[in-house]
Amino acid sequence: MNFSVSNSLSKTSNILNLISERQKLLGTNIANVDTPGYQKKDINFSQILSGSGNSLETKLAKKLDGGMVASETSDEPVNASEELVKMQNNSLLYTVATRRMSNIITQMKTVVNVGK
Repeated sequence: MNFSVSNSLSKTSNILNLISERQKLLGTNIANVDTPGYQKKDINFSQILSGSGNSLETKLAKKLDGGMVASETSDEPVNASEELVKMQNNSLLYTVATRRMSNIITQMKTVVNVGK
């Protein structure tokens, strides 16, 4: 397998995992909209993707170590409408990432078929 295809597969997989974890947090926020004292949680994508000059996959691997993502809590009350908008945005990111994954798999199939 071509290194760049393998690298793209790994990056896209990490991004899908991150999106999945964020969706879970947003769903938990909505489920606890009426829970007194509940602190809403979210993942700050810009914090993960900015900073120390590490590559994207290194940052994501650190954040996703053991399947757990470092989430941020907020003292603000949960606003269900805002959380639903975040879920929709997250869904769009998921769609883009799954299309990318599909393209990578198509590339791999092409390489296999051409090599026959």
